[in-house]
Amino acid sequence: MGIQVIGGILLPFLGTSLGAAMVFFLKDSISGQLQRVLTGFAAGVMVAASFWSLLQPALEGSASLGRLSFVPAAVGFLIGIGFLLLLDELTPHMHMDYEEEGPASTLKRTTKLILAVTLHNIPEGMAVGVVYADLVSGHGFVSGAGALALAIGIAIQNFPEGAIVSMPLRAEGMPKRATFFYGVLSGAVEPAAALVTIFASGFVTSLLPYLLAFAAGAMFYVVVEELIPEMSEGEHSNWGTISFSFGFVLMMILDVALG
Repeated sequence: MGIQVIGGILLPFLGTSLGAAMVFFLKDSISGQLQRVLTGFAAGVMVAASFWSLLQPALEGSASLGRLSFVPAAVGFLIGIGFLLLLDELTPHMHMDYEEEGPASTLKRTTKLILAVTLHNIPEGMAVGVVYADLVSGHGFVSGAGALALAIGIAIQNFPEGAIVSMPLRAEGMPKRATFFYGVLSGAVEPAAALVTIFASGFVTSLLPYLLAFAAGAMFYVVVEELIPEMSEGEHSNWGTISFSFGFVLMMILDVALG
């Protein structure tokens, strides 16, 4: 496995780690408005990445099917949604708000928060793994620059996600080093998921269009189920929508310019 691939699958993890490190430089908590901005930005990046970096290559890779070229993208997308729905049901987690009160619930909330963000990171790691699996296989659905654009885009959206993990934990009184560790830990699943996807795809290279769409569906599920509700909760504000738009446009620019 080349340096290009290893670097690509580590970029999102680096983004999460740098975001978690903000606990050493910012106040002990972040405002609800700032969290909506960060969440909206992450959602915009993920939606744009799902289409330009995953669904579009899946459709192009199935062009030989003619009028049925939509089948791999449609089937893979729905299976990705279903997989995350099942994982969501089986994994005890919480949306990233804090309804429970009292010191007795701190450990429970902490565990659920880490699980929630880890759940978010699984499809992102799979998405990076799929595009680099295509690069390794030589099928040419995704270019090296396109794969790098996806990795950079996810790393950018992981930066606020890392902060969203570490800052609330710090607000609960956890030491800064511990909150940084948990923030980094939440992102460690991404390179792991990417590696598993790369090795697994080596046995099913003909299914790469399905896998690309699967990753897109999984990412869409996270956006619709978790990020959009979070960026809209609380008193009415347009900042989540505005930051969503900037995140979407930034990822579109990255993918088109580099791809």
